[in-house]
Formats: sequence, structure tokens, C-alpha cells
Amino acid sequence: MNGNSETSQNKRYRLKKSWDPFLVTPVCEEEEKTGRCVLIFSMVVWALAGLLVLASGFFSKVSLLFVVAMTNEDSLNLSNKPFGTLIIGIMLVIPSILTFIKSMWKLIFTHSPSPHKCDVFTVCIIEALVALGSAMLVVVAMPHFNIISNLMILSSVYTIPSAVQIINRARSPNWKMSIPIISLVLLIIGHILFCMGYLLETGYSLQIYVSIAIVATILVSLTWFENLLLLLQKTTFHHVEPEHDTRNVLYICSSVVRIAVTAAVVGSCVPLSRHDWTQLKSIAPKDLQLLLILLAIQAVTSATCHWFGVIACKMHYVKRGFAGPLIMTTPAVCIALFIVFIDQYRVAAENFGNSGDFNITIFCQNLKLSDKNSMVQNLLLEVGQSMCKTLMELNTPNIVMLFISGIAWYLGFVLCTLYVWKLKVQRIERTTQLFVRRLYEAAYIDQSMLLNTRYKLESKEKFESKENQSSADKVMVYLCATMWHETFDEMLKILTSLFRLDKYKSNKKDTLNLEAHIFFDDAFTEDIDTQTGKKKRHVNVYVEYLISAFEEVHRVFACNRTDVFSGNNISGCTQQKIMMTPYGGRLCYILPHGNLLYVHLKDKQRIRHKKRWSQIMYMFYLLGWKLYRKYDNLAEKALNPIEKEQVYKELEKEKHNTYVLALDGDTDFQPSSLLLLVDRLKRYPGVGAACGRIHPTGMGPMVWYQKFEYAVGHWLQKSSEHVFGCVLCSPGCFSLFRASALMDDNVLKKYSTKAAEAAHYVQYDQGEDRWLCTLLLQQGWRVEYNAASDAYTNAPQEFVEFYNQRRRWGPSTMANTLDLLHTGVQTAKKNPSLSLLYILYQTLFMGASILSPATVCLMIAGAFSFVFGLGTNLSLFLAVLPPAIYILICFVTKPNTQITVAAFLSVGYAFLMTATFLSIIGGIVENNTILTPTGIFLVSMGLIYIITALLHPKEFSLLIYGLLYIICVPSGYLLLTIYSLVNMHIVSWGTRESAAPKTEKKEDNKKVKYQKTCNCFCCVVEVQVHEKKSTDSEKTENKESDDSSLMAAQSQENKSLMTKQEEFVYEEGWITQLQEKSSYNVLQKEDLPEEEIPFWEDVIKSYLEPLKEDKHKQDEIERDLKSLRSKVTFVFFMINLLWIVATFFLQLIGSTVSIHYPKVYYNGTVSTTEFFMVEPVGLMFLLSFAMLLILQFLGLIYHRIYTLIHFIAYTETEKHVKHKIQDPAGQDEIKTMETDLNVYENPGAIKEFV
Repeated sequence: MNGNSETSQNKRYRLKKSWDPFLVTPVCEEEEKTGRCVLIFSMVVWALAGLLVLASGFFSKVSLLFVVAMTNEDSLNLSNKPFGTLIIGIMLVIPSILTFIKSMWKLIFTHSPSPHKCDVFTVCIIEALVALGSAMLVVVAMPHFNIISNLMILSSVYTIPSAVQIINRARSPNWKMSIPIISLVLLIIGHILFCMGYLLETGYSLQIYVSIAIVATILVSLTWFENLLLLLQKTTFHHVEPEHDTRNVLYICSSVVRIAVTAAVVGSCVPLSRHDWTQLKSIAPKDLQLLLILLAIQAVTSATCHWFGVIACKMHYVKRGFAGPLIMTTPAVCIALFIVFIDQYRVAAENFGNSGDFNITIFCQNLKLSDKNSMVQNLLLEVGQSMCKTLMELNTPNIVMLFISGIAWYLGFVLCTLYVWKLKVQRIERTTQLFVRRLYEAAYIDQSMLLNTRYKLESKEKFESKENQSSADKVMVYLCATMWHETFDEMLKILTSLFRLDKYKSNKKDTLNLEAHIFFDDAFTEDIDTQTGKKKRHVNVYVEYLISAFEEVHRVFACNRTDVFSGNNISGCTQQKIMMTPYGGRLCYILPHGNLLYVHLKDKQRIRHKKRWSQIMYMFYLLGWKLYRKYDNLAEKALNPIEKEQVYKELEKEKHNTYVLALDGDTDFQPSSLLLLVDRLKRYPGVGAACGRIHPTGMGPMVWYQKFEYAVGHWLQKSSEHVFGCVLCSPGCFSLFRASALMDDNVLKKYSTKAAEAAHYVQYDQGEDRWLCTLLLQQGWRVEYNAASDAYTNAPQEFVEFYNQRRRWGPSTMANTLDLLHTGVQTAKKNPSLSLLYILYQTLFMGASILSPATVCLMIAGAFSFVFGLGTNLSLFLAVLPPAIYILICFVTKPNTQITVAAFLSVGYAFLMTATFLSIIGGIVENNTILTPTGIFLVSMGLIYIITALLHPKEFSLLIYGLLYIICVPSGYLLLTIYSLVNMHIVSWGTRESAAPKTEKKEDNKKVKYQKTCNCFCCVVEVQVHEKKSTDSEKTENKESDDSSLMAAQSQENKSLMTKQEEFVYEEGWITQLQEKSSYNVLQKEDLPEEEIPFWEDVIKSYLEPLKEDKHKQDEIERDLKSLRSKVTFVFFMINLLWIVATFFLQLIGSTVSIHYPKVYYNGTVSTTEFFMVEPVGLMFLLSFAMLLILQFLGLIYHRIYTLIHFIAYTETEKHVKHKIQDPAGQDEIKTMETDLNVYENPGAIKEFV
């Protein structure tokens, strides 16, 4: 019978497509491609990064060489040699000082386990030897050689790295083993020639310094000893798990040791060289200035070279922006020094006159300082003077040997660091995974950066082939969208995003596994058949919208436009599945490229409805039933404890690599948005959730206001939270969660708690996404924000809907933030991302939020005084009066009346704010100065927002909506705050509450007649607002609760009287309805796997059973909510009132306690007669606000830099991803998926992991 039905449906579809080929094509259904502007920008960035690495490395090395040359006894630039030696010592220890500060900061404000004593001892010994070698080389030996020899000898610090590579290559000998061998041979040749060049010349006794230099280079090469341990498959920190950073303590110890050893060498070098430290006091001002400038140049350029080198690697510019520029640094310095020497020789020859008699001896004899020369010209004379000493005292063969030794060292260094050119970098890489040491070596910046690169990344398994990975190693992403009353166009958005992701995955290799789920709330309804008079159970009109939207999107993505008439891909219907479940029903779709989409239709008579319970439903289903149960079955089959332990290791690994993407039913996103979030969770194991940049969509003033509001919130608040601590709220419309974080103690179990107290209704149900993030933070997980991950969702377009939405968000945000601050000390101990300083920052931010109504009132008072010239007291009275009246209105009238009054007041405030804004500008012009209190505030705010927008070029146009945002500040921060707090006892959602279909409306009208006889009431309230008929929210909630209880009672009563045939028709009527609705996709009825039925029965009984409470319980909760409302509003408004009163009395006192500062005109002239006055309290508040804003701005800049790094890295990796070769619609994958659609239901079909 099913076959005949499918055949007839296929024929019907063939007939329809012959005359109806027209499609509703979703926007942006094409594959996302990298734009030309992005590629050009990427090229500019890598060119700039490479140039900065080369330039900073050049100046770092040159500045060091000049200071070393100035400490030579024959140098004319510096007579105070001890001071020059001291400057060199400072240059050497600056990286250690920076390391010490950074490690100490992390140790104080993050959790750092203590290392093993053996590790501390080993590290301290090695670091002491390294510091001794570095100081002996640069401070003791190098001042006695010429500047070119000093440059080249710095390239000989790779003895240990070369030996390490030979040991590693010996494990699997091949032709590549010759590379480190040749490198080591060239190093030895360089040492031999260097010794011969200096020691074979009679009368040139530098034996001790040559020996010190060679031994010192070997000691310096111990700097990167950890590479040896990595190659031997060991780690210095073998007592500690990799995710725990014990290096903080080790780096503190090593920094102290290096500073102490360097100081000892520098301190003993001066007396041994027959100088006295007392000479430091007699340093000439000119010499002091020159040395400090060189010190600053060396310190800044070394740090710059290191920073940009790390960034270049993270952006995948390893060859172009890192290895290439660093390799070219030494030749560039060498060429520059030779050019300087040749130019000096040329100028001296021209000045000599008789060029025929001019030679190197005459040049060297006439090389002297001149007062006519600038500081730079005299400094460059060090090059000629240093070269002259060598040329005059050594013969030609010795000079040739020194020259060849330098070339041998350099070529050996290039071969030793050849592995860097083939370095594999993940899309987002941690610095500790790229480099052995935390920072750099100042004396040899280019050598240290290249040799510091890890020979093998610790996460090498990430680059293994797909065949060698177990299923637990692969990333699995469950996309879970919750729906209720979305429109057809909104459903098109989410479905287009899912199909787009399905298409992306088919074109990429080894990315991730996907599975999509849509959980549809309140999908079923009942009515009476007009023909039979019996009850029918069918899906509502919104489910029909979803089926129609799926049909349209599926046709677009499955259709091959080039074969429209050949019949390929669209010749017939695709086979899909439909089944009944204990919670309602399920549709199983196979997408065009083989990925699965499940639509779960929830019947609120059988399972608890609303978004939080839908999330709990899919978490238990995906993480409990599908993930945990699989390994639990495998553990039962394990034959011994070792196998069982291996199973649980695989479980932990899969929990770590399984992610849940929480979506709303109208979210629109690109595949790149998901992948950027996946990168954050893959790279950082402590990240429990990640969110992207949410863009509100829609039309109208309310949406424009929200566009700027969302922009500022993400630009400043979320960025600064990410940088200074971690994000407090990951929005439920587009957030990626790690399975192991959700499955952690006190997270999912607590999240599934039913609200039992008044505060629970506010904290748990009004902002479920924020509460879930609060639980993750309190459990020690980090929440991150990625600004490059864009997602679009519909925003409220009506004033009423907007106020109702924020009525939920405001109290919930306050409740969760206060909960987090209340447990701040305990949370800071458990969560390394939440330091006490960050808790203090959030406390100040919460204080500013609480005082926002009072601040707006004071601002309005200032506006009255400024615009209308009213007295201070009268202005303050007029500013406070409307909010006070509005508070009374909110307490005594219905919500709709409150919103109507708020709308009228908002319009009035908008006119006042516009007048104020123009008056402030006029006042600035009239006073002929911008340095007024209001002028400074306005200009600084404007500059910050403009610069912030410039840092977001794609969103710069949103500044236009900033003007609307400014004039709506009183509405958003005063009226809306009052409305939210006074109505916090209303726990309905208030959004997406559209008019019900006509058939349902008739049924509702009938049910009202039976309302008096129903004694069961639902505790969970839900409002239904009809556009044509406005009702009181509380009355509507009770009405729907009664309807739900009545429907349940009637359903049970009617079912008991049904025959089996009637029950069959009643239960499966919705299946026939959807089968008839689907034309392109044939819905074949199947039974739910038997083993899954007990799971749903148990989870519904334990967590998701529809709530049924009596009238007494509901009244008690309502009283508690109102009592909570009264307490919160009293405290909140009292704090604001006290702030206003304090400001009022300070204004009464007047100039006695005010701060005065003179008027400054545009030309810089300071007035002696005109002063501006600022109250201390207002000044402190403004300073606090300014401090928060500046901190947010600095956090934004930092976050934008690392967002740019991640975005460019993503762009670079996507350019090299190879496409699969497969049929256009992925039919091979579909065939496989059709046969294995229910494999996950049967754990016995899963292959053994052990």
C-alpha cells in the first residue's frame, strides 16, 4: 500500500513540475566565497607583517651591535665603558623581566598548579647555563671583535638544535638526515676558521676571548632544550597534564635565575676589565642620551619583532611573514654595514683630494669624531673604526677565513631552521604550541625566533589522516533549533542556513560531522471533523509552514539547473521518514548532500513545552541517549578493567569533541560562522561555549535602535568581557556549547531544575541562555566571543513587543549577574578566567547599570536647565516628576496601558534630547571652547564610537542609527528599566505571540464555555496575544492554562470512549496531513525503534512531564513574585533616589564643594576670569564611567587584533581546502545514509573502540 501511495505521489509531483517549475530561491544560497577585497587585504597584511618583522629585527640587531662596539676600548663615541656594559646587561635581561611580569600576573590572577621540584631544579640549572653563556658572549667576548664578526657569530648558536635533529632523523634514516649533519659540519667549520683567523696572526692575542665566544655559543644553544625533550617524546613538565599551565612558576624561577646570573657577569666584568663602577656617575649627558636611545630602540624593536613574528605564524604567513624576513635579517644588517663602510671610505677619499695616494691606512688614521657631525653620523663611525682595527691588524688570509667562517655559520643556521618553512599550523594556534619558550632572546632576535619554533607540534595528531582517527577524535556538531510561532520567511532563513552548511560539508574534506535537529513546540492541536463529528489530532499551521519551507529550500539545493529538462536530480520525489513518538512525532530528512535533519514535533499535552525544556530535551537525547549510552554499552561488554578504562577515555574524548549549536528558529548564518566558533572550542580545551556577533534584522525605528544597541554591546561590552575575563552570556540564538561542559556536574542537572521559588522564575525561565552560561562559569568553564562569526536574527519591530522582550531580559540579567557576583570569590578560585579584578570590573559595571535611571534623570535636569534656562532645583523637579508618575502608573494599570504611556513619554523625551543635543553644540560655539564638561563628554564619546566603528568597517554605517539611539536613551534606560522591574512578576515571554489561526480561535471560544467546570490549572503560564483583541496578560495566561488543562482532561476522557479504529485515526491523522502536504519529499511512515521508547518515557517522567498545579499553588507563586517585585523595586529605586538627593544637596551647597577649572579657548589661551564648575560626585561618576569606557575601548582594540588574526588564518586555510569529487546531489552519500539512518539508535551496530 505504501508503494502505491509513493508511486501516485511521484506521478503527481511529475505532473506538477511540468507546469510549475518556479522556485522561491532563498537569499545567499550560493556557496560562500572569499571576496577580492578580502584577498587584497590579506596580501597587504602579510606584506606589512613581513616588513615589520624584517625592519624590527634589523634595528634590534643593529642597536645591540653599536652598543657592543662602543664598549670596545678603542671606541671614541663612549669614554664611560662601565655604563655601556650596564646598558648591554639591561638589554639582555629585559625579556626576562617581561617574562617575570607576565608569569607573575598569571600566577596571581589565574589558577596555576605547582610544578614538580625536579622540574624546577632542572630548569634553573639549564637557565643559569644559558644566562652565563649569553652574558659571556655579548658582554665579555664580543667587544673585542669587529662588528661584522659579532654579527656573524650570533648565527652560530645552534649547536644543540642541530644535534637534536640528527638524533631525531637517525630513528628513520633517509636523505633528509643529511640536512642537520651538513648544518653541524658547517658550524664546526665556522668555529675552526674563526679560531684560525684570529689566533694564527702573531701579535694578536685574543685566545681567551675566542675560546669564551665558542663555549658561550654552545651554552646559549641550550636555550631551546625543550625541543630535545619533545623529539625524545618527553616533556620537561612530565608530572603535570598539558592543560595545566605550570610554566608560570617555572618561568618566574627561570627569570630570577637569568637576571641574577647576568647581573653577576656584568658586575664582575667591569672590575676585571680594569674599570670602576664609580665611573657611572661621570657619564656625559650626550653619551647618556645616545645609550638610552639605543636601549629603547633595542627593547622596543625586539618586542615588536617577536610580536609580529608570532602573529605572522598564527595568520599562516610562516614563509612570507616569519621565516623569510627573519632569515634575511642577518644579510640585511651585513649589507647595510658594508654600505656604511664603503660610503665612509668614498667620502673620505673625496675629501682627501689625491685619490691615487689614498688607501685604507690613511682612511683609518683620519677616522675621527667631529663636533660638526650629528649624533647618528658619529655613531656610524663605529662601523669604520671597528672594521679598521681588523683590516689593519690581520692579513688577507686571516680576513678571508673570518669571512668564510661567517658564511659557514649562516648557511648552517639556514639548514638548521629549514624545518620552519614546512611548519604546519592549525587554523587557530596557541603560542605555546608554536614556540618552546614564552618570549625571545634580545641579543639574537632572529636566531631565537626561528630556533624557538617547536620542531614538532604537541598536537600532531590533529594532522593525522582521517582513516587513522577514531570516531571520538572527530568533531561532531549537533545543530539544535527551537521553533514555536516562526513565520514562513523566518523558517526559510534557518533552513537555508542548514542546507548551505550541508552543501559546504560536501565540498570540503575532513572538516566535521553534522546532524541537525529542529524542536517544534506546541506543534499539535485538536478540532472536530465537520463530517464525522469526531475529534481529530493534527499539526498546526506553523508546522505546515515548516514543511512548505523545507520543500522550497530542498528543491533549490537539490536541483541541478543545467539538467532541468533532462530529469536528473528532480525526476522524482526523495524518500523521507515520519514516525510517532512518545512526545509527539518526528520527521527524518536526508539533505541533498547526505547530512541528516530531524524535526521533533512536540505535543504539549505529552511533554513540557517552552524553550528551556526543549533545550533540556535535546541535551538528554543527544548527550545522554546517543553519546553516553553508546559507551556505557561498550563498557558493559569490556572483558577487563583495562578495556573498560579505555572505553571511558574514548567517552571523555568524544565528549570533548562533541559540540551543540543552539539556534533560534529564525537564525541565518554562513558555514564560516560555525567553523570560526568550532575553532575556538577545538583549540582551547577550557572553553565551554562560544558565541558570535548577532545582527538584528527587520525594518522600522525599533529595529534601527536595536541595530546600534547590539553593535555597541558587541563592540565594547562583549569584546572587553572576552579580553579581561570571559563573556557572561552566550545568546541562545547562535551559540556553540561543548558536550563535556554541558555534561559537567551542576550544569545540565541543575539546568533541568523546575522553578520552585519566585526568584527561580526570573532567573531560570526569563533568560535561560544567561542562566546556562552562569552555571558554566561557576563550574570553571570559559565562554568566548568571536566577532568574525556573524549570525542574523529577527528583532522585535513593534514597541510593545520590544518592551515585553526587555521585560524578560532586564530582571534575568540582573538576577544572574548578582548571582555570579555573590559567588564571585568561590567562582574565581574555580574559574581561571574570572579573576578578582574582573569581578570588581563587573561590580562597577553593575553599579553603573543600577544607577542608569538616576543618571538619565540628572541628564534630563541638565537638559531643562540648559535649553529652557530653568533653575537647578526646578529642572531637577521636572526631570524626576515624569518617572515618578510613570512608576505609579506601572503599579496600578495594565501592561498595555503602561507601554502606551511609555510610548508617549518616549516621543517627548526624544524631542527634548534632540533640543539638548543641538543646544550643547550651540553652547560650544557660543563659549568659543570645546573644553566644557558637556563638550568634553560629548566629543570624547563621539570619538570613541567613531573610532570603534572604523575598526568595524562592515558595520560603519550603523553609526547613522546612533543618532536615534541617543535621543532614545531616556526610553531605553529610564522608562524601560521602570517597566521591567515593576512587571518582573509577569513571567510570560511576550514575544512572537501572534494571532492564532481561525480554526483554532473557534475552538478556543468553545473551550471557554467549559472553563468554570475545570479544576486543573497549569503552573507554567504562557500568554497568547491576539492582534485584533488586546487583553490583560495575567488574564490571558490563566485562560491558556485553563485551556491546556481542559484539553488534557477532555483528551483523556474522549480517548477512553474511543474504539481502536477511532484511536488509530485520531493518533495518525497528523501523519496523513503531512504526507498530503509534502509533494517533493515522500514521507514514509516508520516505527520508532523499540529501545528508544523507554528512554523517552523515562526522561518525560523524570524531567519533562507537563506541569499541572492547583490553583492554590499558582496563587502562592503569584504572591511570591509580587513580593519579590516589591522588594527589588524598593531597593532599586531607593538607591537611585539617594543618588539624586545627594546630587541635589551638592547643587544647593553650590560653589563651596565644586571643582573649578579655567576656560581654555580654541587657540590655547587660558582665561583668568571665566571658570567652569563641576560637582565632585558628578565628576567622580563621570570619571568612573570614562574609566569603564576606556577599559572597554582598550579591550576592543586587543580583541579586534586577534579577531583579525583568526579571520585571516581562516581565509588562508579555506583557500587550500580541496574539494571532493562526487555527484552534484551527493547521491552516493544519500544511499549510504538511507540504509544507516537508524544506526545511532542501535548501540550494538556501533563498532568496538577497544
